[in-house]
Amino acid sequence: MKRALISVSDKSDLLPFARALVDLGMEVISTGGTARTLAEAGLPVTPVSTLTGYPELLDGRVKTLHPAIAAAILARGEGDQEELNRLGIQPIDLVVVNLYPFEEAARHQDDLRELVEWIDIGGVTLLRAAAKNWERVGVVCEPGQYGPVEEELRRRGGLSPETRRRLAARAIARTAAYDAAIAARLADGDPFPETLLLAFHRREILHYGENPHQRGALYVEASPPSGEVTTAALLQGKPLSYNNLLDLTAAWDAVREFSEPAAVMVKHGIPCGVALGRDAAEAVVRAIASDPISAFGGILAVNRPFDEDTAGALTKGLRLDVLIAPEVTAGARTRLASRKALRVLEAGSSGGGTDSGRHPSLTFRSLPGGLALQDPDTLGAPLETTVVTHRAPDDGEWRDLHFAWLVCKHVRSNAIVLAKDNQTVGIGAGQMSRVDSVRIAVMKAGAKAAGAVLASDGLFPFPDGVEAAALAGVAAVIQPGGSVRDAEVIASADLRGLAMVFTGERHFRH
Repeated sequence: MKRALISVSDKSDLLPFARALVDLGMEVISTGGTARTLAEAGLPVTPVSTLTGYPELLDGRVKTLHPAIAAAILARGEGDQEELNRLGIQPIDLVVVNLYPFEEAARHQDDLRELVEWIDIGGVTLLRAAAKNWERVGVVCEPGQYGPVEEELRRRGGLSPETRRRLAARAIARTAAYDAAIAARLADGDPFPETLLLAFHRREILHYGENPHQRGALYVEASPPSGEVTTAALLQGKPLSYNNLLDLTAAWDAVREFSEPAAVMVKHGIPCGVALGRDAAEAVVRAIASDPISAFGGILAVNRPFDEDTAGALTKGLRLDVLIAPEVTAGARTRLASRKALRVLEAGSSGGGTDSGRHPSLTFRSLPGGLALQDPDTLGAPLETTVVTHRAPDDGEWRDLHFAWLVCKHVRSNAIVLAKDNQTVGIGAGQMSRVDSVRIAVMKAGAKAAGAVLASDGLFPFPDGVEAAALAGVAAVIQPGGSVRDAEVIASADLRGLAMVFTGERHFRH
């Protein structure tokens, strides 16, 4: 490899790599700011304008868009050499380019006329040209590749076909992600564009997927938001599994519904215990007590710093797989260290409360051959409520109804939540019949059902669910309403002395 073209926006680790190329006898061709950086470091550099015969044009918009550059990269070998010789063009063997940071600029720049100046044209062209001609040309698109490329150049005197192909694949992936970011920003305001372009980067290979015979991996956005499961720091324990990630997301989303100190226990993607408390420690104790059998081997999330007192609230016999909190104090980490099987994550931010603005713009569900998209369910407390029974809820019941409604949003349909004193006492989920979910919730609650309230994510199609709840001693119900049999359901509630509230909105979670 005799000639390298270097044009980079991110100059991290550039000088050691460029110096290594020079030491290996390569001529370095460069543009604008990159050329100045190399020259100021005392490295020999050939300006691109020497090859093209043109200075940089249009305030730097045009630098490398020229046949002398494109042909030098795209030439295939001996078959094209005669034409290159006739035109006085020498081949370029290595292209080192990273792009204008459009993604970063898009996060801070609202004016599209200013933002378009961050769209890289020449850089993308160079990367794609080099990737297309990977059988002869090496292409480096990010500083993290400098070390391995330099090592192979020193060891082999060139790059193997396998390396060039792998580098080309990465360069094409980078330009695809770059184009996806630009398209998304220019289509801002259209939540469902005609063509949806997504770009995620592999963070890690997982031990396996949902089951040991399935492979798995975690992919994240180029600059994922902080305070999420995908960006949380693993303070203790072995790497997360595929199932851990799903359960953690369910727990973390649920606990952030509440502005008060809250704890959520999740098992198999469904909350099994949710509670508020005066502090995190009390919330944890109450959440575990909601269903201590299901809590075994579960996922715990709290929306307050996890301190030494909170760590002390975990009973010795309780096995937890993972816990996540916005912060884990040094004292808590010391106490938790004895739980060798426990993974501990620090998210860095609680994002507590439904008005925190931390919801994604869209949510995705994979389908064979496609994706289903929707707006996220950002509704928190019901916007409006209508008392439809003769008896209205008392103050304590109103408080518990609002709490149960928020929890119900995070339970799989058909979802039924029984709660009392800001603590779940029974949860029924994922049943084909709503009355069966009621029966499961009542069974879980046992004697605690007496005086509890019930939240239902969807309407009651028949009175049977209300009748089963009343038989267990449930005092008040919150549900969307809207059934053709609403009158029968309301009459059943009145007959049994229940208070019932309609919300006019539902929270299905499939």
